[in-house]
Amino acid sequence: MASKHNPSGNRTRSPLSIFAVIGLCCFFYILGAWQRSGFGKGDSIALAVTKQTDCSIFTNLNFETHHNDVEIVEHSKPKAVVFKPCDLKYTDYTPCQEQDRAMKFPRDNMIYRERHCPAEEEKLHCLIPAPKGYMTPFEWPKSRDYVHYSNVPHKSLTVEKAVQNWVQFKGNVFKFPGGGTMFPQGADAYIDELASVIPIADGSVRTALDTGCGVASWGAYMMKRNVLAMSFAPRDNHEAQVQFALERGVPAVVGVLGSINLPYPSRAFDMAQCSRCLIPWTANDGMYLMEVDRVLRPGGYWVLSGPPINWKTYYKTWKRSKEDLKAEQRKIEELAELLCWEKKYEKGDIAIFQKKVNDKSCRRKSANICESRDADDVWYKKMETCITPFPKVSSSSEVAGGELKKYPARLFGVPPRIAKGLVDGVSAESYQEDNKLWKKHVNAYKRINKLIGTARYRNVMDMNAGLGGFAASLESPKSWVMNVVPTIAKNTLGIIYERGLIGIYHDWCEGFSTYPRTYDFIHANGVFSLYQNKCNFEYILLEMDRILRPEGAVIFRDDVDVLNKVRRIAGGMRWNTKMMDHEDGPLVPEKMLVAVKQYWVGSSGNSTSNDQ
Repeated sequence: MASKHNPSGNRTRSPLSIFAVIGLCCFFYILGAWQRSGFGKGDSIALAVTKQTDCSIFTNLNFETHHNDVEIVEHSKPKAVVFKPCDLKYTDYTPCQEQDRAMKFPRDNMIYRERHCPAEEEKLHCLIPAPKGYMTPFEWPKSRDYVHYSNVPHKSLTVEKAVQNWVQFKGNVFKFPGGGTMFPQGADAYIDELASVIPIADGSVRTALDTGCGVASWGAYMMKRNVLAMSFAPRDNHEAQVQFALERGVPAVVGVLGSINLPYPSRAFDMAQCSRCLIPWTANDGMYLMEVDRVLRPGGYWVLSGPPINWKTYYKTWKRSKEDLKAEQRKIEELAELLCWEKKYEKGDIAIFQKKVNDKSCRRKSANICESRDADDVWYKKMETCITPFPKVSSSSEVAGGELKKYPARLFGVPPRIAKGLVDGVSAESYQEDNKLWKKHVNAYKRINKLIGTARYRNVMDMNAGLGGFAASLESPKSWVMNVVPTIAKNTLGIIYERGLIGIYHDWCEGFSTYPRTYDFIHANGVFSLYQNKCNFEYILLEMDRILRPEGAVIFRDDVDVLNKVRRIAGGMRWNTKMMDHEDGPLVPEKMLVAVKQYWVGSSGNSTSNDQ
């Protein structure tokens, strides 16, 4: 009987089915070619959408951009709170250094001049107004010498310091001749004398500390020598001195040597100076000199110009006895020897001391060495009358803590704290990778906003500085960066100083130690993710608005969900904002939010409410 199946197991294909398959293939080929030709309906829709989309310029921001606007689809949310202007009396508001609150604290050891922040219920919930007539500051270097009167309308210093050449008032501007109490011939001549002893010119000195800085003319003129000076002075000791410094484009903060540690890491500064700063160096068994020693790098220099130096000439002017002044200078020199400082120079009004590179050659008879305390853990920590020990060394020639390269080589060289493995989770390899990443990010920022890196943005702040990669990649004589290391982040500020950059510790749940309108550009990388569930985002953003100049810019970099919350709040703050893709494309969950603060000034009808 014949089988119903092919013995080979294969079924023969009919000619009809073969022709059907060939026909279908031809049909789809022709259909695809027709659509690609531009006559297809689907492509015409895509073309229409393309024509409606501007992918290159955001017309409501003050700079060009080359990134797509990221439209975020959200569920319905409550409308953004609209923040009203504060009363005009808050024009120069500094939340944690306000005079009325300060007077409630003891005057011993300048406690009343330290940080005393308002309680949660006392925080302002409004926008700090600019004074009427506020103008964009002069660009550097003109800003070093001239400031608009309308921006800092305070003339008291022109009277108090008239004979000392601090500041003069002419027409509608203040002029800063570069003088100071202890350098009547000008800051340049004073620095020239220092440079005859201290190797300022060869890059050995890059970071400096000016205690009791006045209007920071010393720091302003040190910038010509490629030295970054961190200047500080108390609020209201002389009206608006730190405000003048920042308006000039010089790094400065409101601060004082009082009862708590300075907000800087150990071994931070290559030199420090006191030019008639009136700090009682011999008080409290030399506690203030011990604090300067903590932040002074091994091999660094301390300059004292003013009382009691040259007491033989000035004792009558200072209305003090010869014996008293002679004893004070002798006490300073005894403390210097205890700290392992060697006097290198004394002539006229100036004395210069150098800190030893290690403790091998110290001739200490007896000294109270600080025990079992992290010398970099200083936020709101009480200053102690003890000497910060030198890091251990194996030879008399070794620099304690590690030798630094001369600037600018140290900017991208591996810092000693990293080379010695002193920062958990940071290696030489990860440091180099971080540098590559920030060069890439900063190049993207400059494509977004062409003013970045120009003199238009002189005073720059990085709110979460990490290893300092942003500031290092931005490095330019046209701008400087205040690198802020949040107190709840990894402590990397020592690394930043070893790179030849400057910065400060801060808790962003509190007000920053500066006047309003003192920064041109703010970089906020991961700040709001860091502070989630720590404090109210509104208060951080209002503080950013306080310290940002009118028409200043902000770049946030964070997770898209976090930035949506930030964008909603900023919508009520007179900021123009745009959400943008990460430079690596839209699939990366990290985004950028770009903001520009609108220009507006206060009026007599401003709200005074704290809760509106």
